[in-house]
Amino acid sequence: SCLPIALHQLYYDPNIENKNLAQKWLMQAQVSPQAWQFCWALLCPDKVPEIQYFGASALHTKISRYWSDIPSDQYETLKTQLFSQIACFSSGSKMVLTRLCVALASLALNTMPEAWPGAVPEMVRVFQEEGGGVDGRARCLALLELLTVLPEEFQTSRLPQYRKGQVRGALGREWGSVCPLLQQLLRRGDSPGAVKARVLRCLSSWVLLDVPLSESEGLVEDCFTALPDPELFDTAVEAIVNAISQPDSQRYVNTLLKLVPQVLSLQEQLREAIQNGDMETSHGICRIAVALGENHSRSLLEQVEHWQGFLALVNMIMFCTGIPGHYPVNETTSSLTLTFWYTLQDDIMSFDPERQAVYLQVYRPVYFQLVDVLLHKAQFPSDQEYASWSSDEKEQFRIYRVDISDTLMYVYEMLGAELLSNLYEKLGRILTNTEQASSWQHTEALLYGFQSIAETIDVNYSDVIPGLIGLIPRISINNVQLADTVMFTIGALAEWLADHPVMLSSVLPLVLQALGNPDLSVSSVSTLKKICRECKFDLPPYATNIVAVSQVCVCATSQCMWLMQALGFLLSALPVEEILRNLHSLITPYIQQLEKLADETPNPSNKLAIIHILGLLSNLFTTLDISKQEDESGEGTAPPVKTAPPPPGPNPVRDITINTQLKMNSFTLPYFPPSSQAVCAIFEKSVRTLLHDFAPMVSQLSEMLGQMYSTIPQASALDLTRQMVHIFASETDNFPPIKALFELVTSVTLSIFQQGPRDHPDIVDSFMQLQAQVCFWFLISFTLGFSLSLALAVSLFRCLSLSLSLSFATELLPRCSDVPPVARVVQEDGKLLLQAVLEAIGGGSSRSLMDQFAEVLFSLNKHCFPLLTVWLKEALQAAGFPSTRVTTEQKDTFTQQILRERVNKRRVKDIVKEFTLVCRGLHGTEYAAEY
Repeated sequence: SCLPIALHQLYYDPNIENKNLAQKWLMQAQVSPQAWQFCWALLCPDKVPEIQYFGASALHTKISRYWSDIPSDQYETLKTQLFSQIACFSSGSKMVLTRLCVALASLALNTMPEAWPGAVPEMVRVFQEEGGGVDGRARCLALLELLTVLPEEFQTSRLPQYRKGQVRGALGREWGSVCPLLQQLLRRGDSPGAVKARVLRCLSSWVLLDVPLSESEGLVEDCFTALPDPELFDTAVEAIVNAISQPDSQRYVNTLLKLVPQVLSLQEQLREAIQNGDMETSHGICRIAVALGENHSRSLLEQVEHWQGFLALVNMIMFCTGIPGHYPVNETTSSLTLTFWYTLQDDIMSFDPERQAVYLQVYRPVYFQLVDVLLHKAQFPSDQEYASWSSDEKEQFRIYRVDISDTLMYVYEMLGAELLSNLYEKLGRILTNTEQASSWQHTEALLYGFQSIAETIDVNYSDVIPGLIGLIPRISINNVQLADTVMFTIGALAEWLADHPVMLSSVLPLVLQALGNPDLSVSSVSTLKKICRECKFDLPPYATNIVAVSQVCVCATSQCMWLMQALGFLLSALPVEEILRNLHSLITPYIQQLEKLADETPNPSNKLAIIHILGLLSNLFTTLDISKQEDESGEGTAPPVKTAPPPPGPNPVRDITINTQLKMNSFTLPYFPPSSQAVCAIFEKSVRTLLHDFAPMVSQLSEMLGQMYSTIPQASALDLTRQMVHIFASETDNFPPIKALFELVTSVTLSIFQQGPRDHPDIVDSFMQLQAQVCFWFLISFTLGFSLSLALAVSLFRCLSLSLSLSFATELLPRCSDVPPVARVVQEDGKLLLQAVLEAIGGGSSRSLMDQFAEVLFSLNKHCFPLLTVWLKEALQAAGFPSTRVTTEQKDTFTQQILRERVNKRRVKDIVKEFTLVCRGLHGTEYAAEY
């Protein structure tokens, strides 16, 4: 009686809460034992389609997910009922009919081949028999719907793996019954369009079962005859593409060769569609050509006697690549072809050198043509047309150009230096021939081609790059898109400029001029950053000008952080005196601004200003490094960093950092937590850059970090603490402040964990990484005097046990024998860790983590065997622990198996996996077998 009410709420109640409650209740009802009774009642003719649909869905759910609940002696009755219902709904609601067909398909998959060996022939026979007051067309459509959903249901079924193979084989044998029926219906002149469309859908569904292409050859050819019919076009395309895209189809070369002229015969229809602006038709024909070429290029290349046919197919795909119009506004087809050109090139280059040379003779000209086509397609439309595009269309066009760029880069591997020469000659003709007017779009596209290749390919050897650098200043830049590409092209050649510094004077003024244009902020700043990084030792003559221009632009550009990184690279190569002078002019205004903000009443505007300034300083310190050392991030659990003593004399980075730090405490506290994250970022960059040169500041920074973390705990403070532990904790002078900081953040974090660690996942993650870092050098630090108070050590261990820091546990337990504090803590509280592990195995954690929990058990068994023997028996004595599904005998067996394995870790993992299945009620189920 509740069902109609719940269904009415689900479909018609405007209250979303009522809908959600109804949906939850109905989902429970659908899987209940009572569903077998009410689902048939819901299918009565007097019910509305929505209620009938729920009844059909409930039937499918019970059959597909709870098949084991159905007695075998009821299979035949259930099958008969479903046949009867499908016949009744063949002239009724389409959505109900489909769900009933899916239910019968699921029944067939669960019973074939043993209990229902001739499923498909029986389906055909039942629906071909007349009677029941159902006309032939309706019965035919119902049969086709059933045959269509049968392979689809197989693809999504939950059959165990061994059954999947059996059923796939049985379905493959049933194709002999399906194929003649489909051919008969498709070739009959009096078959309605709806029937033919359903036949094509059915074919699409069956070929996904890897039906041999030789056995579906006739039907695929029939699909080509359906393409001129607009009502059948889409389904015919889908059937053809699915049939020739199956991996196994490449074995049937003779059939593929027959399909080539069929595809080529579509060229006239393709041209007419393009001429008439019929994008759907042109798109579909292109899909067919690309599917044949992309999936079978190697097989067709190997048929040397048919090379002209395949070359014609390649040219047809080239026509699709260069289809008229601008993507994605006037055409959406050309992007489909790009993967084909990758595949064809890979196949050509995979042949032996002798055959490869023959293919290259034919296809290198094709690929040069492809470059021209791609650069034409990459051209921007007119300014007026581009302005009319939506933001989404502009973004799609940008992504499309990136795909073209990637393709050009890949094609370069085949065409080599000749491609660059080709592009250079065309660009030279445009820029030097004043008689022939050329659009800026053409120039931009050629530069884009250069940029695409130079970004990823080493072009230092190319003899055309000097000429290109010489041509760039001659470009009349009066368009934002062209200016952007000029900038990106210069940036792509930054490594070449480092080897040819004399050419910097030709392009650097263009970059500095572009810095002042807000529309060019991304391209100009990124290019300057690349030049400053790659050419910094050749930039001192230009440094004053670069700094002056950058200081003016840094406040105006949206890319100010990148610009500060560029200045860091630039200043790193200057003499120390010049660094100090430039830094003074660069940094002083920001220090003064910070001081002013510190004196003002905290407000949102001030907070954002402080974070912005700290971000600028942080990015400057990221790249400002006079030591010329490689950046060492300190990630992971590597040994403490060993570096040479800092060179004598002033270190401008340290001096500026200290000057900044002295003001940190005064202006950060009022703005917690956002400013604390920015402060940590700035010092993390400084520590990474300076390494041991940062040592004079360790005490001050440790005190400040402790104050920050005690006020409002943040993961960024823990990350910086880990960085300092990594670098400085093994040094006698810096150990006391590091130790004090570690104890403080540990104590604060423990109090957070007691309140609920799940509410602070970022702090949990950073804290565990810090503990792993500490654990790695535990022996070293213990030798230096590292000794947490016992109460804190016990609390820490309990916290790590409750939060299941598995890596920490496996690192710590081997220290039981040689570090007395560890042995004492493990002895007193190791049972807590074991209980947490057992609870996770019992169902508290994902099955994907069982190997890690098994490693903890293995480590306990190996290093704490006497304790584990007692703990296991005590922990597993509790009723219902770790799961109500395991018996006392099963827990005893698990205990004996674990204690027996002190050498074979693989065996322990298998024991844990089997026990967790028992705990979860999954042992022996099909779901567990599939996992």
